[in-house]
Amino acid sequence: MKAFTKLQQEKMTPKVALNRLLDGNKRFTEQMQVERDLRTQVSATAKGQFPFAAILSCIDSRVPVEIVFDQGIGDLFSARVAGNIVNIDILGSLEYATRVAGSKLVVVMGHTKCGAVTAACQNVELGNITSLLSKIKPAIALCETNSSTGKLSVENVAVENVRVSIENLRTESPILAEMEQQGLIQIVGAMYDVSTGIVSVL
Repeated sequence: MKAFTKLQQEKMTPKVALNRLLDGNKRFTEQMQVERDLRTQVSATAKGQFPFAAILSCIDSRVPVEIVFDQGIGDLFSARVAGNIVNIDILGSLEYATRVAGSKLVVVMGHTKCGAVTAACQNVELGNITSLLSKIKPAIALCETNSSTGKLSVENVAVENVRVSIENLRTESPILAEMEQQGLIQIVGAMYDVSTGIVSVL
């Protein structure tokens, strides 16, 4: 499969972009990945890139987005940070991906068995990790408020953390919020199951 082109990107809609990702994940889980000539894709993208989507995901080594969505070189922007949290650098990166570079979809993807979420739930404090984990605490608070048993589920916090990150994108980036309101992009949440390889849209 060839690298994604400018014409393909321009014709892409947010809905088609999301379906393209989910189709790729289905191929991945069924071990039916598309054969790609990566060397040719390197050459084809040397003078420019036209990714159709941007993925904000965790740094977890089990969640390489190009692989789990079965995409090639030049297809995706990948912003990775522990706990898929939002900060000013992530905001700027996603604004660049969409407003400047033309991507039509932003996916915030958390995952099961997330170490960062687990650490936040355990109130870990260590160097700069403390500040990072503080950005997951709002999701913990929401889960504690909504819990009928009083027990905190790490997996529920991980899902809520995706929703918090999406809300932060919309409230902290007027650019992304306006583009979404105009239908130029879509911002969606997803969870990746590290046991099955399946991506589920929230």
